[in-house]
Amino acid sequence: MMNKAAAGLGLVLGFALLAGCGNNDATTATTEGEQNPAATEAPAKTETPAAAEKTDAQTSPSIVNDQDAFLNAISAKGTWIIAVLNDMTIDQDLVLDGQFENKGEPARKIALYSQDADRNVTARYTLTAPKMTVNSENARIQGGTFKGDVYVTANGFQVVDGTVDGNLYFSTQEQLDAFKLEDGAKVTGETAVKAE
Repeated sequence: MMNKAAAGLGLVLGFALLAGCGNNDATTATTEGEQNPAATEAPAKTETPAAAEKTDAQTSPSIVNDQDAFLNAISAKGTWIIAVLNDMTIDQDLVLDGQFENKGEPARKIALYSQDADRNVTARYTLTAPKMTVNSENARIQGGTFKGDVYVTANGFQVVDGTVDGNLYFSTQEQLDAFKLEDGAKVTGETAVKAE
């Protein structure tokens, strides 16, 4: 009788443990506007998109390789990092919109490069469009080339280790004065204050 009771209790405990190991939605939930890291597949190559930098990735990046995904990622409903996986040509004006944060500070990054596990840049990409308007604070274009004109309406814009192959216009002198070119970045055209 005792053995049957012990076996029954063991079965009940075993089922309780198995039920506890099931998928808990609370552990995979994310805040609105973020992708679930568990649902994001990494590229099969050993190269990783620039957005995978541990120091930057406090929210999940948008890793994109087509026009629709890119347009969604740069919208106000996108993410703070937009990492492209290839050269891309979009035949419409782009708007980098919305306010996002990284480490408690406003930030937005268009990463036009891939890197290896040691963070060495392994590929640089070109994004081509007639025009990009930057409405996000502390935005930067990094690692590759944006081919087209850029109009900046927000504070803190940067080009880091990349190129704007076109003109760069700011809506105020204050925004132009705060602008930074870093790590060998360049602008091939005019850099000036000019209304859109």
